[in-house]
Amino acid sequence: MNKVFLTGRLTRDPELRSLASGKAVTTFSLATNEYPGGKERTEYHNVVTWDRLAEICGQFLGKGQQVAIEGRIQTRSWDDEKSVRHWKTEIVASNVEMLSGRKKKDYEAQSAAEALEASATAGPGDEDDDSTYPASREGSAADPLPVEAAA
Repeated sequence: MNKVFLTGRLTRDPELRSLASGKAVTTFSLATNEYPGGKERTEYHNVVTWDRLAEICGQFLGKGQQVAIEGRIQTRSWDDEKSVRHWKTEIVASNVEMLSGRKKKDYEAQSAAEALEASATAGPGDEDDDSTYPASREGSAADPLPVEAAA
């Protein structure tokens, strides 16, 4: 049985590509740690994802994120232009689970979008955002109710 389970952190942002056939493929590197005899030892694993999983990994994963990977080991070989044989062993992931949440830049983009939406829907007299409406505006014709009626 060829089955791999790894938990580690991405060493770089995933590289998402589309092949000529239209298939999506994402590659990234995963660092795992073990502590034999109390001394830390780090291993680096090349990970490949395909199709919809590749698109999701390319969109939501980022350097430093902790993930759990399930997949299989695959070794491929090829000859370069100088007829030198090269070998590469990688993990072909069938399941990727984010253990440390979304990327920081996703949170920043989401909060910026929510702030824009909140400011667009905020009406006059909202107490949440006093900086938008200066105090000199009280009792002006733009207020929906006169100051006396609002009190």
